[in-house]
Amino acid sequence: MGIFGSKEFPGTGSFPHGIHPPGNKFYSAGAQVEVITVPDKVVLPLLQHIGAPCEPVVKPRQTVACGEMVGEGQAFVSASLHTPVAGKVKKIGVVTLPNGRHLPAIEIKTEGEQQPCNELWEEMTSTDWSLSTIPDYSPDEIARLIHAAGIVGLGGAAFPTHVKVMPNDKRLIDSLLVNGCECEPYLTCDYRLMKEAPHAIVAGALLAGRAVSAKEIFICIEDNKPEAIEALELATRNTVVQVAVVRTKYPQGSEKQLVKAVLNLDVPLGGLPSDVGVALSNVGTMAAVARAVIKKGPLTHRIVSVTGGGIVTPKNIFTPIGISMGELIDFCGGLTEDAARIIAGGPMMGFAFSDLTTPVTKGTSGITILTHAETASGEETACVRCGRCVEACPMNLVPTRLAMAARYKNTALARQYNINACFECGSCTYVCPANIKLVQLIRTGKAQVAAAMKR
Repeated sequence: MGIFGSKEFPGTGSFPHGIHPPGNKFYSAGAQVEVITVPDKVVLPLLQHIGAPCEPVVKPRQTVACGEMVGEGQAFVSASLHTPVAGKVKKIGVVTLPNGRHLPAIEIKTEGEQQPCNELWEEMTSTDWSLSTIPDYSPDEIARLIHAAGIVGLGGAAFPTHVKVMPNDKRLIDSLLVNGCECEPYLTCDYRLMKEAPHAIVAGALLAGRAVSAKEIFICIEDNKPEAIEALELATRNTVVQVAVVRTKYPQGSEKQLVKAVLNLDVPLGGLPSDVGVALSNVGTMAAVARAVIKKGPLTHRIVSVTGGGIVTPKNIFTPIGISMGELIDFCGGLTEDAARIIAGGPMMGFAFSDLTTPVTKGTSGITILTHAETASGEETACVRCGRCVEACPMNLVPTRLAMAARYKNTALARQYNINACFECGSCTYVCPANIKLVQLIRTGKAQVAAAMKR
């Protein structure tokens, strides 16, 4: 059993399979969150979440205020969009995100009086979150305020949060797990948030726990983050929230693996944590929930780690959504001479890109810049059937078969081997001695399966 301080929890603190890549957190873990200045413009894609895109509710040349809704999430699985700046709507154009998707986007030119970003960050780091008032909010009201604020999962998945917390008599939730593992190498935005704004996380966890009527609330942190553990243990005193210290392992932060590690429950293949009475959310999402419900503020800003050996001064930046990634890189002193690859996210699950005008979205947790030495790898050779990818896969899949099905466009075989159960953690690619880009092939295979099902 694992330990919550002096208390035990059902799981062992770990899960079967997985890997131990170098964390490389040292680049930015010690960098206190800095606040960037208000940009000259923001570009806001209308789809920054899983589900249906939101619909624009503004027109070109319209003046908007800070925090005003500019896109409405009209479908159940959707999320509204709010501008982080005051200004004038320039146009509704198209942007290409690092994952290759071309999406309509609203461009807003900054004009007039702005809400300073440092005021929002100071609000987030406050120790006073009126915890005594939380019982005054009904579960329905909490879900409604989360929906109105446009909050999505800030750990990368970007699933609309109101859908997870909406009361449902047919889906009883026993436990809420708040994910502070941040197992992706290099990234430290969640770590800094846990250190600098632990009270906001606790307030959000209490609100989300009330919304889903959870009997237990656990904030889960890997054991390689002792300062974050200490900060949250202090912030959770005299509350029902407990800190679950789990083992450092990749991908510990994946929802099915975290449920196994903490609660010793197995989420069925193709199922959801709610199938076993569990709700999960990220620490950054919980802080946003606290602000949405208690301060009535929409999601307009987030922390982004700009890190790696290819950036002059790695930083964690509290930044408005819609700012260009190039502006964040410039804020960190620019690229080093040996910078070789820019990745949106981390090296395991992120997407390489080259267009620095690409905007930060709600799901942008980091920008990782790797050097030539960090990206060096051998040429791809034939699969030697060593089985390392199978040993590493946390979902008990056979990555080589999935990859070969994709390579030969055999969608029936890909479905037979449960290709959609893969969440693209990249463990298989990391351990492959033949340097086969397994996860990239699996991504292609998923697209092939989706296209075949539409025909």
